[in-house]
Amino acid sequence: MDDTARPALRWPAGRVRCRVARRGAALMEAMHLKLEEIARLIRANVIAGADKLCTLDIDTACGADLMSDVLAFCHERTLLLTGLTSPQVVRSAEVAGLSGIVFVRGKKPGDDVIELANALGIPLLATDYPMFETCGMLYRAGIGGTHRFSRAEGTSC
Repeated sequence: MDDTARPALRWPAGRVRCRVARRGAALMEAMHLKLEEIARLIRANVIAGADKLCTLDIDTACGADLMSDVLAFCHERTLLLTGLTSPQVVRSAEVAGLSGIVFVRGKKPGDDVIELANALGIPLLATDYPMFETCGMLYRAGIGGTHRFSRAEGTSC
């Protein structure tokens, strides 16, 4: 099928598209969503940082429970999905410059984690969906994974 025969893609209002290059591959479309849209999509409760939901753009997500992977492969404008609720998750998000954290499987962080996130300005959300389903929802909505950037920069993932 040639390019002229393909139906035009229609992007929902309020979403911004950009082109992201992958090594040795054609350009692919990536979506940016506001954190507020993501919270609605995954039916998340906002635990901390409600004031930032309308201002933060998210273009990639990372599902991980190993904070060493988060530090190695995640970057700005990335949303971390995890089942861990320790303060180290918030500290890792701060060091990696992540935009927010979603706790999956109905996990709720303790007061010490919430206080730390508020002090560092990192939004926290919680959803009852498991990690796999949450990642799938975000991918279907146009949020890509961090592999797009790590492989393009010559690192392995």
